[in-house]
Amino acid sequence: MAKTAIVGVDGNGESKVGAALSGVTGLWDRARTFLSDVRSEMRKVVTPSRKEVQATTTVVLVTVFVFAAYFALVDFIFSHALTAFITKMTAQ
Repeated sequence: MAKTAIVGVDGNGESKVGAALSGVTGLWDRARTFLSDVRSEMRKVVTPSRKEVQATTTVVLVTVFVFAAYFALVDFIFSHALTAFITKMTAQ
């Protein structure tokens, strides 16, 4: 009875110290499981070869330049169209 009064009991009848200890133990188990999962996933990682890196880098660079040219063209067209529209609307 004295132990219950000093330590305290939660609603489930488990001591608060026991609940705190199981929380820490559960945290340790979850951390260990997480690190085990990370280790198993890292074993699946494959480093690409130099040839693969060069090929994907080339694809990315070509794609970036194609999109840059496309957006420059669209910007040029809209800019001139808007300028022509504003000039036509203000010149009366």
